[in-house]
Amino acid sequence: MRSHLALSAAAAVLAAAGATAYATTPGTAEKALPLAGMRILISNDDSMRAAKASNSDGLGLYELRRAMCAAGADVVVMAPWQVQSGKGTAVTNGGVLTAQRRTALPAGYENDCAQAPSRGAVYGVCLADGPCTKDSPSATPADTVKLALRAGLKAKAGWAEAPDLVLTGINSGPNVSASVNDSGTVGAAVAAIDQGVPAIAFSSSGDESNLNFPRVNYRANAEFGARFVAGLEERGLLTGDFALKVDYPDVSTGQRAGTPVWTRVGDGAVVYHAYEQRGSGDSFDIALGLCPVDGTGEGECAEGRKDADSTWLLDKGHVTVAPVTWDRTYGTKVGARRELNAIERYVEHEAPRP
Repeated sequence: MRSHLALSAAAAVLAAAGATAYATTPGTAEKALPLAGMRILISNDDSMRAAKASNSDGLGLYELRRAMCAAGADVVVMAPWQVQSGKGTAVTNGGVLTAQRRTALPAGYENDCAQAPSRGAVYGVCLADGPCTKDSPSATPADTVKLALRAGLKAKAGWAEAPDLVLTGINSGPNVSASVNDSGTVGAAVAAIDQGVPAIAFSSSGDESNLNFPRVNYRANAEFGARFVAGLEERGLLTGDFALKVDYPDVSTGQRAGTPVWTRVGDGAVVYHAYEQRGSGDSFDIALGLCPVDGTGEGECAEGRKDADSTWLLDKGHVTVAPVTWDRTYGTKVGARRELNAIERYVEHEAPRP
């Protein structure tokens, strides 16, 4: 594992104030970049478009790319061509995938990775035998990671070896409780650890309407994420044995996020799928229902865990971190118990504060 410079005290103060900045040691010409030399693949389930006024179609990806490049990482993005929210770990079993480079990036993000070897190249992955068009069907989130790790990064970026880390997100909306099973953001991270590559899935809460996803939430999450990753790397805690899921609360009205908390995935639901029959026919409308987050829910909305991610994130306003594994075998013992305990200690006692 590479050893990288840690943030200096001055940089930590700047970061706590919401600025992406790394301190310069007196007498040196270059900034201390804690992720220098690290290769990072970024994907998501919201696509690489970042065109909607609601910021629900990939803006978080560009904020994550921005923060990681600012910390010195070499970043390549391979993300779905279209929004693929709710796809979980779904993969495409046949046909042709095309990884098409995006040349015109969203305004304000064009030069974020100008100094990185790969220049933060962004690829959208569609299901097409030829160039991707506006209406081309999309690869799934898991498709993009599998393609990148097995062929795409070598062909497009010249990376002969796997990246040091896969980051997914930042998702538009939290991925907590039962929705974790549906999440393409988490599914893409699972696709990475399936191949032994460390992975972290980032998600951000929306505003009070749950319909809009302010840039300030993404930026706070991304800048915290860069410092969080730097701390893991410095301590040798990046592991491919399990993924980490990081959810960030809504800070768009000026409140500070609470300190990071080590949680479990909740056993209730926050959002659930509802189906309403149209008359007496064969068709059913698909709708999304919302559960209360104050612990008063019943049925599938009832939360039975005191350390649930949903409770600490949505009700108490903390950054939540939970480990996620690919192994669905009930009762499987944790093989990486030492790493798990060390990361829990890091999150609770040493991780950067928002």
